[in-house]
Amino acid sequence: MSAHTVSVSGWGRTAPTRARLVRPRTYEEVAEAVRGCGERGGIARGLGRAYGDAAQNAGGSVLDMTGLDRISAIDAEAGTVRCDAGVSLHQLMEVLLPLGWFVPVTPGTRYVTVGGAIGADIHGKNHHVSGSFSRHVAAFDLLTADGEVRTVRRGEPLFDATAGGMGLTGVVLAATVELQAVQSSLMSVDTERATDLDDLMARLTATDHRYRYSVAWIDLLARGRALGRSVLTRGDHAPLDALPTRARRSPLEFRPGRLPAPPAFVPEGLLGRTTVGLFNELWYRKAPRVRTGELQRIPTFFHPLDGVPHWNRIYGRSGFVQYQFAVGYGEEDALRRIVRRISEHRCPSFLAVLKRFGEGDPGWLSFPVPGWTLALDIPAGLPGLGGFLDELDEEVAAAHGRVYLAKDSRLRPELLAAMYPRLDEFRALRAELDPAGVFTSDLSRRLAL
Repeated sequence: MSAHTVSVSGWGRTAPTRARLVRPRTYEEVAEAVRGCGERGGIARGLGRAYGDAAQNAGGSVLDMTGLDRISAIDAEAGTVRCDAGVSLHQLMEVLLPLGWFVPVTPGTRYVTVGGAIGADIHGKNHHVSGSFSRHVAAFDLLTADGEVRTVRRGEPLFDATAGGMGLTGVVLAATVELQAVQSSLMSVDTERATDLDDLMARLTATDHRYRYSVAWIDLLARGRALGRSVLTRGDHAPLDALPTRARRSPLEFRPGRLPAPPAFVPEGLLGRTTVGLFNELWYRKAPRVRTGELQRIPTFFHPLDGVPHWNRIYGRSGFVQYQFAVGYGEEDALRRIVRRISEHRCPSFLAVLKRFGEGDPGWLSFPVPGWTLALDIPAGLPGLGGFLDELDEEVAAAHGRVYLAKDSRLRPELLAAMYPRLDEFRALRAELDPAGVFTSDLSRRLAL
């Protein structure tokens, strides 16, 4: 079991801290690593795609779980897989797609571990239909602070505290996940342009029920009558009869490509208002007004940025903040105000998406609520960004909304209870299960979780 002190940061690269990084390869080594965490405790880490400080632990231990990467059982009839927590969604796709199965929920990257997917209770383009990842987890094995390994099943309080609990209830060792049946590895995709935010919300409200997957890229630099103009992309897994003859010979083939990584050093200011404004204009104009039934590969539809290794370097040394919030149905005016404020502040974001959420998930700290969610990347060096985002937090909280903890790096702790009504239950269970605070992180200290 290797261990060394390193600088650890989230995907946004904004606030690195030093920790003892331990890489166990067996369940026994995980238990040994937890026993040896010391006064500053430890936290599990997967592939490092949490944008903020959720998988950091200054002065303590960080458990790199990627060494636990075994797929132990596949039930191809029932559509379930049993695997270690360090298995990535990419690995699952490689193994399961040839068998006609797909992961039930995937975010914008497939380089997420199953343990991380549970800890953050990740969501994807299909939340309005399928909910979050943990809704498709039948059970998981959890190593708790007392050294016990508990089999936790859906519907139990510990399950609901762990789903979205950011690794603070223990270390997920393995899980049984229920899968989505597919006939091909291609997607049938409809694309259309929306002229402004109201047009976009009207289209989503009226027709989202027809699609399993739905997302809108939104131009947050557009102003005036074009405020919130968007490109709406929706689709489903293509059936065999929709494939051309050649593709039917190997309909479940999965071969994601890779592009060169950005250089290690990128000049500051490369993604400023002028360059991002030009990109947004071109992206909107090149999109078809209406196009239906286009066949796209899974990486193209779900994970376009995965084709560029270390794409987070494009923001330069200062890194970037991903800000994601959700507000419920009936709070559309709050969404409009926030989009208008972002536009007026001239936030240079070219990675901004709007989606609809379906029913809320049982996790006490799970992020989705029935309503709307907006996510945007912003260069961390933008002048006045901290104060501006604090103001947006206040607006979100006033609208009974919340920010996503897996992407947060700067929320003020006093707003957390208003955003997550079951926070006290989470804190009480955690205190009972882990009175010494064995499992801790930079996020948990900052927010007093």
